[in-house]
Amino acid sequence: MKTDKRQNLFIILAAIFLSNALLAELIGVKIFSGESTLSLPPANIPLLGDLVLDFNLTAGVIIWPVVFLTTDIINEYFGKKGVRRLSYIAAACIAYAFIVIFIITKLPPADFWLDVNSTDSQGNFFNINFAFNKIFSQGLGIIVGSLVAFLIGQFMDVFVFQKLKKITGHKMIWLRATGSTLISQLIDSFVVLAIAFYILAPEGSRWSIVQVISVGIINYIYKFTVAIVLTPLIYLGHYLIDNYLGSELSEQMTQEATETSEGFF
Repeated sequence: MKTDKRQNLFIILAAIFLSNALLAELIGVKIFSGESTLSLPPANIPLLGDLVLDFNLTAGVIIWPVVFLTTDIINEYFGKKGVRRLSYIAAACIAYAFIVIFIITKLPPADFWLDVNSTDSQGNFFNINFAFNKIFSQGLGIIVGSLVAFLIGQFMDVFVFQKLKKITGHKMIWLRATGSTLISQLIDSFVVLAIAFYILAPEGSRWSIVQVISVGIINYIYKFTVAIVLTPLIYLGHYLIDNYLGSELSEQMTQEATETSEGFF
């Protein structure tokens, strides 16, 4: 019975983790306006010189907090090994998805699907095949940057989480969960931008270091805020899982997770 509960819990958490990680990568091509979503005027924040930024964010940030929230729960009950295993699987799934999408965009469209008279709701003409390829095709820099930032962020989250847990014991769940997320997201916010838009970006479209830092700050402000707001969900998750596992199995799993989570990798 204990083995069944342990396996069922891991499968459920893995499903939540993998589905949200993959979805976040796929929907991340859309950039939305945070101010317009809240019916607010543009922020026009001056950052680092003449660069003025608004809260224009990738759609992926909507569900990335779910990934890091799930990471902390997996970390609590399955330790570094559990998070590491799922992180590698997620990275492989994301890479596989990008390969499949690349192949699909190269397939010739059917004549009846490629309707030159296609229009949007406002009556504007558009090429549906071009639109499909434009939405789903991402540059190599963005793909590599996303995968590298994802893995580094995951490993950092696990490392900080376990360090804080050794200090706090079974108390102050909010500190190790939210604290590890804030630190890992700080690194993630800048790594993906640096790789995608500075290191691997084409010469003509390469961002300046100032722009990388500025956009990274905007992204992190959002992630910082969401991490704080979602903190109560950590306690809800612990409550539901502890009730499902029972106090004896729950304490056994959290103790084992701590004992087997030494080091960064």
